[in-house]
Amino acid sequence: MAKVTWKPGTFIYPLPVIMVSCGTMEKSNIITVAWTGILNTNPATVYISVRPSRYSYNLIKEQKEFVINLTTRNLVKATDWCGVKTGEKVDKFKEMHLHKEKAKYVKCPMIKESPVSIECKVKQIKELGSHHMFIAEVLAINADDAYINEKGAFDISKCDLISYANGHYYALGKKLGKFGFSVQKKKKHFKH
Repeated sequence: MAKVTWKPGTFIYPLPVIMVSCGTMEKSNIITVAWTGILNTNPATVYISVRPSRYSYNLIKEQKEFVINLTTRNLVKATDWCGVKTGEKVDKFKEMHLHKEKAKYVKCPMIKESPVSIECKVKQIKELGSHHMFIAEVLAINADDAYINEKGAFDISKCDLISYANGHYYALGKKLGKFGFSVQKKKKHFKH
């Protein structure tokens, strides 16, 4: 099998696809973002990259905060719609029948239907070209208790998260192993 070479571009797939809520409870918007990820553990730091021409860009730049809302199979239509329509002309919460939920540390609303909403405070804006990167510290993670397992941990397999790859949305598959499984020693089972 031979590899085909293409011109430089973005091809690190799949990516999480998120709905970012911004603004205030009264004047809010949702922007769909796939250019997002983790930058650091301590302090917990994430990023989103947004085109300056997008309506949400100035809401985030001026307020210096936003909420990352993870998306699910049930939210795929709203996720796509919120990425296509502009908040300058439509109320995305209203049109997609999404409900605002008050956050603990930021003025932006969380999306109630999202299994996880992550409150973020912008620490730095990097102008990279087509997109500007908002580097933000995580202030709080709000997880729906419907997805918490008996050990008190978030069970990602229960919420049907979606991802984005090359212009398409995909449902995440089943768990294949946990970190370190390839070197983990097998437990000895004793017969009684």
